[in-house]
Amino acid sequence: MSTESDHFLYGEGHLTAGIALKIARGETKGIISQASRKKIRNSKQVVENIVEKGHPIYGINTGFGPLCTTKISKEETKILQSNILQSHSVGVGDPIATEIAKLMMILKVQSLSKGYSGIAEETLDRILWHIDNDVIPIVPSQGSVGASGDLAPLSHLFLPLIGLGKVTYQGNTIEVSELFKTTGLKPLDLGPKEGLALINGTQFIAAHAVKVVALLHNCLSQADIIGAMMIEGLQGSVKPFYKELHQLRPFRGNIHVASRVKSLLKGSEIMEDHIDCDRVQDPYSLRCIPQVHGASRNAWLHLKELLETELNSVTDNPIIINEDLTISGGSFHGQPLAMAIDYACLAASEIGNISDRRIYLALEGNSPGVPKLLMENTGINSGYMILQYTTAALASENKGLCFPSSADSIPTSLGQEDHVSMGSIGGRKALRVIENVEKILAIELLTAAQAFEFRKPLKSGVILDEIYKEIRTKVSFAEKDRVFADDIEEGIKIIKNKTIIDIVDTVSQKENLTLETPFSEVFEVY
Repeated sequence: MSTESDHFLYGEGHLTAGIALKIARGETKGIISQASRKKIRNSKQVVENIVEKGHPIYGINTGFGPLCTTKISKEETKILQSNILQSHSVGVGDPIATEIAKLMMILKVQSLSKGYSGIAEETLDRILWHIDNDVIPIVPSQGSVGASGDLAPLSHLFLPLIGLGKVTYQGNTIEVSELFKTTGLKPLDLGPKEGLALINGTQFIAAHAVKVVALLHNCLSQADIIGAMMIEGLQGSVKPFYKELHQLRPFRGNIHVASRVKSLLKGSEIMEDHIDCDRVQDPYSLRCIPQVHGASRNAWLHLKELLETELNSVTDNPIIINEDLTISGGSFHGQPLAMAIDYACLAASEIGNISDRRIYLALEGNSPGVPKLLMENTGINSGYMILQYTTAALASENKGLCFPSSADSIPTSLGQEDHVSMGSIGGRKALRVIENVEKILAIELLTAAQAFEFRKPLKSGVILDEIYKEIRTKVSFAEKDRVFADDIEEGIKIIKNKTIIDIVDTVSQKENLTLETPFSEVFEVY
């Protein structure tokens, strides 16, 4: 087996977003297998042989980019590798999150351990030391165009290998020179091709995509649950979630969402109470939850599948196949992920968009028993009116962020790199959108819980009833106006901590309830 519960074999195991995050969080240890080490040594030897023979091979004994025709002497090949890390460290802006920088290192080790990059074992072992000891380089967020790899961020990521740059160490940001004094480490002497192998690749884009996959999955799962709560609070119809309907238009995401929501509504006294009402159909934000949430599920799945391919690929350049075949290609180009990230960004935005519509719907006062603005004594009280202003602002901001980064390309490197992916920008942008969606869902959660209150003494299904009780331990029913920002902060914590997902899992097991759909494994594992 290439993977075990306590370790992952770089270069040999199948890396997923979930495994990468476990390594980053110290839950799984990544090690390089002996089989991979043999491939790494063989690839390094091929590079050294190329240098000895003197045949011009891009990036080994030539300059980079438009300088690819400039021959580099045998004596200068090592200087070239150190220089490239320094000259390409041109990032600007706030540093990326420490976890993303750590993910970048994990993904780079996986790629280089395949044995096609000419990297030295010693170099990979030093990167593993950084990962294992949680000594994470400071990487600026801006400066990559997402082709020729994520050159600027990867350069900053690996400056510490040659004694430059800054790192986070034991909770502080320090110069690498100080780190070396403290630990006794020495700068590495990079060999031919090593600098280029380190900075050429898509690990900045892919690390952001790992976070997008994880965080968007969290939003999608909670959006279904919160949507079900809102259906109960507003006494919507359960019929739009019947499998008989969705089998006639069998998109996997639609079927999955419909089945989950219907399961959550099962056994609800609130739903039974209006089974014979004369309302024909609900507004789209309730009735079309399977179609809208389902479409976003499908977009998430598309990114997840492409990301897994990328996480198990070799993305630097040139590729060392064997002694006789070295290929200068374009596997560093971020387009395959860039387009999928833009798609996922739109999918995330739409979850926030329809959530805002359900919040607005809850405030209208058109559902019997639920007062306008979700409060009895309005006039002197504004009720939940202004919370929807916030979700409207967030939803609108997200729409502006949905312009696809991959639709743009600006030539670089004196025209040698004349089409780039901008996937690095798309990845950063997608995370901003998801963060906004978390806030919108938090407000919908509070709104749904407030609507629930007016259904008493009727009870909901056992799962949603437990979720409601948990919310009330953090946020009380609002009888009059108060500083709702405090409530929203509590709601955001609930969303980020996956509290309601955990309740669904716990109650389902305790009550022996089945929430699985035909596609549960596809949509629940990343």
